[in-house]
This record gives sequence, C-alpha cells and structure tokens, in this order.
Amino acid sequence: MNRPIASILGTGRHLPSTVVTNADLEKRIDTSDEWIRSRTGIAERRIAGAEELTSDLAVAASRKALDRAGLRPEDLDAVIVSTLTPDYPFPATACVVQNKLGATRAFAFDQQAACSGFIYGLAIAEGLIASGSARYVLVAGAEKLSTITDWQDRNTCVLFGDGAGAVVLGPATGDRRLMSLHMGADGSMVPKLLQPAGGSARPASAETVAQRLHYLKMDGKEVFKFAVRIMGEASAEATRRAGWEAKDIALFIPHQANLRIIEAAAKFMGLPMDRVFVNVDKYGNTSAASVAIALDEAQEQGRLKRGDKAIMVAFGAGLTWASCALQW
Repeated sequence: MNRPIASILGTGRHLPSTVVTNADLEKRIDTSDEWIRSRTGIAERRIAGAEELTSDLAVAASRKALDRAGLRPEDLDAVIVSTLTPDYPFPATACVVQNKLGATRAFAFDQQAACSGFIYGLAIAEGLIASGSARYVLVAGAEKLSTITDWQDRNTCVLFGDGAGAVVLGPATGDRRLMSLHMGADGSMVPKLLQPAGGSARPASAETVAQRLHYLKMDGKEVFKFAVRIMGEASAEATRRAGWEAKDIALFIPHQANLRIIEAAAKFMGLPMDRVFVNVDKYGNTSAASVAIALDEAQEQGRLKRGDKAIMVAFGAGLTWASCALQW
C-alpha cells in the first residue's frame, strides 16, 4: 500500500493510583531494591484495585485520546483493544469498552500479540482506514497484569504493572503520520513466555490451580536474548521501510520491559540515550499498554515536535515483534 494512509489524531493514557515500590516488594518476597534496579531499571509500578477492570483502564485512556482528537465516541467506526488480560475470556473487552464509552456506531474486537499488541493494532487500524471500512479507529492497549502475576515468583513479579494507553487514528493529515509498519513472530518460542493454563490446552482444574499454572511463566534468559536482538532489528527495518536513516530519528520509543534491553536496542540503532524515551522505572512492563503510554507521555512532555521522526518498537510473548515509523 502507498503511505501515508493514517494519522494519529489524539493520544491518552491512564495509570492506576496505587504505587508499589521495590521497597514494598522487599516486604513480600526475597528481593531488594538494588537487585531489581540493577537488572531491570524498575523502581516502582502501578497496580489496579480489585474493582478496576482492564476495560476501565482502557476507557479512561480512550476518553483522553478522544478529547485530544476533538472527537466524540459516536464518531468512532471501530474500537480495537490490544490485551492479554481481558475482562472475560469472551466476549471481547473491546465490546465492553465500546459500551462504556458510548461508541454506538463502532464495531469492536480484541487482538492479542502480547506486548507487541499496540503496534499490531495500529497496523490493523491502518488497514481498516485504507480499505474504507472505517474512518476513525480507536486503538487501546490495556493490561491488568497484576491478575496473572505470581507474587511468589521473585523473578517475574517485580517486572509487571497495570495501565492503559490509547490513540485515535483517522485518514492521513499533514501531521502524526504512520510512515511504515513491520511485524513478525516466531511461534517456536511459545514455551518461553506464556500463561500455561486457562485455555483449551490446559482447562482450569483443581490441579492447574494448585500448580499455579494460571500465572505468567517466563524463561527470562531466553526472552532477554531474543529481545536484545529483535528490538534492534525490528527498529532498523521500520526505519528502512520509511526511507529514513537512524540519524534522522528524533525520538526512539521502545517497549518498556527492561532498561538493559532498551539500551541494547538504542546501541544497535546508534542512538544516544537522550533520544530514547524511558519510563520503565515508573511503570514497569505494562505489556500492550507500554508503547501507547510512552507515546502519550512523550508528546505531553514536549519530546515530540512537529515534523519529528520517531520509531516505536516492541516484542512480546509468541514471541512477536512489531515496529512503526511515525512522523510527528
């Protein structure tokens, strides 16, 4: 397809009010602030309350994105929610979001590519706009990862947080245009990062609950090695497809999983850290919400100016990856 086709008309984010610091985790598990910071760069994360659902996080972020876009919920033609922690196994959380927003004209569906999900959602939205199936599309990345985090596993529970980010896309304008998109997956890596039970492979049972198989499981070393390689390669591919060079990039917005992975990706691209957006220290890994939250925070802080070239990139369970070139 010929680009640009779609532009980001508005962005928004929402983080739960409860902050859980590394010091708080020290009281619950065998860990320390120094251990967590040195390995991940994370200092704290946000955790949603029992009554705050993934859909609530998505709605709060989406309302802000709509406001910034100057649109009403009724203007939306489609609602896409990227999440691996839906309100229910079915129906789609996007249908819940559609109803809570009052987006009565919109069709709605979820898509799941784990932490790459938000950028996958951008690609789907662009396709809907290109085909004429939709004019205005809401893409929300929202996660309540605290519900699938094993708080007895010190290697994983320190990594994750809850939150949501959203964008509204429409036909390309002169600003905030999607210039290229790149996605990929390697299904041979499925066992390295997954929630083993709760699906048709391992339906819920007393045994799966007793074995704590409904919580996220990760081979940290293998995922780290994969991420260090793929984040740089995917970023370079989106840059190439946009017809840019690395030196053109004003801001690099990576998935906020681990500071060492972010630094490795920046080094691969030859970018100094002052051109890299980092908020993993405040929020931890929020999966599909991560890049969307970072994008909204970056524009709010004035890190993106009109005409700036930016690269967004993520990797996630699957293992999946995705990147996007964005001209602000």
